[in-house]
Amino acid sequence: MAIKKILITGALGHIGSALIHSISPGEFDEVHLMDNFLTQRYSSLFNLPRGVKYFFYEADILKCDIDRYVKGMDAVIHLAAITDAASSFDKKDQVEEVNFKGVERVARACAAAGCRFFFPSTTSVYGSQSNLVDENCPEAELQPQSPYAESKIKAEKFLTALHSSGLKSITCRLGTIFGVSIGMRFHTAVNKFCWQAVMAQPLTVWETAYEQKRPYLELGDCVRAIKFILQRDLFDGQIYNVVSQNFTVRDIVEAIRKVEPSLKVEFVKNKIMNQLSYEVANQKFCSKGFNFSGQLNNGITQTVGQFKGIANAKEVR
Repeated sequence: MAIKKILITGALGHIGSALIHSISPGEFDEVHLMDNFLTQRYSSLFNLPRGVKYFFYEADILKCDIDRYVKGMDAVIHLAAITDAASSFDKKDQVEEVNFKGVERVARACAAAGCRFFFPSTTSVYGSQSNLVDENCPEAELQPQSPYAESKIKAEKFLTALHSSGLKSITCRLGTIFGVSIGMRFHTAVNKFCWQAVMAQPLTVWETAYEQKRPYLELGDCVRAIKFILQRDLFDGQIYNVVSQNFTVRDIVEAIRKVEPSLKVEFVKNKIMNQLSYEVANQKFCSKGFNFSGQLNNGITQTVGQFKGIANAKEVR
């Protein structure tokens, strides 16, 4: 099936804004965008590519008549979510509403309309692991460490059940995103470290976590992966790890230091968020023909470069 009409929920966020700005004329017949403007990222709609037929709806997936928006679509890219794992502890009920009940609502509409459904889960569901893990990791061995990760596992289970009832879906466990987009935020590890470095703020690292590894996903790889799935109609009900590479905290710090040589690191004895260590394999997705090419150094150079206009701010301190 050729996928020509798509709906992207949460279209103005970090991933969504990169995706919608990457679309070329003729790639899709219609691109429908939905966002509730909770984070006020109007600028994500600036200068969209010419020659693409975009439609925008200011709507909330929990309140709108979602069936009306899904009807006639070939696929829904469901990016609407609360994504900050660290802050999810303070708003568990809201995370449950958006990240599970929202998924349930949109996915049921897709099932009823015969529409494909793309769901971005997270590698955070693995938690701390001593060995390289892949999609065959038993459910009992998953160790989500936040309400955010817990909500994603719950949504995964729901989608697996709904796929067996006829929904064409795919679940991608994404690594932590890094890279520049017009709608980007700075609560994730690499982006936050880049901001702190530019502002001459020391990076706070748990002293035993410097060599621990985590899975990361370069934003360009993420966008290409979504398009890869759409182009190949890869809605097979499977779970795939979508990860560019696994990096240690040291890897990230050294990459930032190449563009910000004065970078300072403060080691603390108390555990902080992101102290978990685990490596995630991406071979299953690669076996479908996808090649990851995103580079940490390039992503960091581009991110830091966005702030070059304030690079001298630290000199007046």
